[in-house]
Amino acid sequence: MPQLDRVLARLESGAASQIILEADAPIRCITPSGPQAISQQVLSSKQVLALVSEMADADHKASVATGRGIRFLYTWSAQQWVVEQDGHSVQTRLTVRKHVEEAAVEPVASAITSALENAPELRRYRASDAPFEDPADGSRDRESFETLLLEQVRRGAADLHLRVGEPPILRLGGDLIRIEDQPILDDASVARMVRSIMPAKNKAEFDEHWDTDFAHEITGVSRFRVNVLRDRNGVAAVIRTIASTTVTVEQMGITPEVQQLCALTKGLVLVTGPTGSGKSTTLCALVDLINRSRHDHIITIEDPIEFVHQSKKCLITQRQVGVHTQSFKSALRAALREDPDIILVGELRDLETIAIALETAETGHLVFGTLHTSTAASTINRIVDQFPADRQDQIRVMLAESLKGVVSQTLCKKIGGGRVAAREILLVNKAVSSMIREGKTVQINNIIQTQKKLGMETLNDALMNLVKSKTVEAEEAYVKSAEKKDMASKLRALGYNLDGLASEE
Repeated sequence: MPQLDRVLARLESGAASQIILEADAPIRCITPSGPQAISQQVLSSKQVLALVSEMADADHKASVATGRGIRFLYTWSAQQWVVEQDGHSVQTRLTVRKHVEEAAVEPVASAITSALENAPELRRYRASDAPFEDPADGSRDRESFETLLLEQVRRGAADLHLRVGEPPILRLGGDLIRIEDQPILDDASVARMVRSIMPAKNKAEFDEHWDTDFAHEITGVSRFRVNVLRDRNGVAAVIRTIASTTVTVEQMGITPEVQQLCALTKGLVLVTGPTGSGKSTTLCALVDLINRSRHDHIITIEDPIEFVHQSKKCLITQRQVGVHTQSFKSALRAALREDPDIILVGELRDLETIAIALETAETGHLVFGTLHTSTAASTINRIVDQFPADRQDQIRVMLAESLKGVVSQTLCKKIGGGRVAAREILLVNKAVSSMIREGKTVQINNIIQTQKKLGMETLNDALMNLVKSKTVEAEEAYVKSAEKKDMASKLRALGYNLDGLASEE
């Protein structure tokens, strides 16, 4: 059975209108809300043609083999589907859509480009268009910038880097890939592009502090988180793609035990990990689960707002630091007067914010937050160490009472392309509370290892499971491990040779 038959069900149900198969990108569908990736694996040209070849009959397999002039009908579920190559694309790109009478079909030159160009406020600028003078309002710079964002979405890239002296660079499947057909950027062009979409408040912030964060949206395509900075060469920017729709715990593979944390009425739940480890996406899935299953008021405090949640069973209030509130700590204090049940703090940045979050969790609210720590034990130590020595015993007692769970995650490169999260899971029970209260966090890892039946898991065990399932390479698991000696021992026991990495132990 052709592998794409499973995807055709989306078209048959009306959830999507076309499937896009393209080299250097994951499989995507065109939906009413824009293009959406339905896999994490980035396809090569050979893989695209192999998928299409499974659908072709004997008369058309030859054209598929050449990779030129591909167009045929495929029958599935009593319906005919048009498989057609985009002849205007410089790389392998095909679309699959329902077959209707040709007179009723508008010719398809590029389904993905067409979908993106139809965004209401956007006209795509091409270098081949007739040149025109830069308008005073900077609209040409905005168009040039958003063209790069469209390329980022089209390829399914996580990030776009703009650097002086380099062409635009995409993070695709965990690797940085230069867009070779783009010109080398200079300081003036980067500055003009980012300022063309920068809110006035952020322009002032950037001029004063030389870095700033904000969100940008192309309606019907995607939202983006933008960081603008200065480095030794001039202005630079990093733009992260944010999914146009919220993700679910099922899509994220979040365990039932972690999902149960969303049923709590009070306490503190932390999602931690290094920058770019998917903390925001995991929190989005947990908030979405609450939104679907409870009748409560959720307040999120973020900088900037990334995933936009529509109220379902819950009422959701989303506030952005610097736009709707002055700071995390002021918004968190104010939230207590806004009838909240659940509060999400985008980042526990300072002592005062952490203190208020702990007090809030103790007084009958469920609080979610993030920290840039790599393991559950280091998360607890980081919180305690934020406070003066004379307060640390009190904070340990508060943590022992209020902390309910820690999910520490990192993203690993998958075999074949894409990335997958490995998660350490700490669920706080009486034994863990006692260790926190007594300052014996070094023993927490042992508790996690002996309480697997409760749903706990160390990061090394999570990484080992990914290696055993052939999801990630052993070397990648070793690099992502926080306890490398233990990881090396486990991998060698399975027969993996880590001689080239031994110096990192």
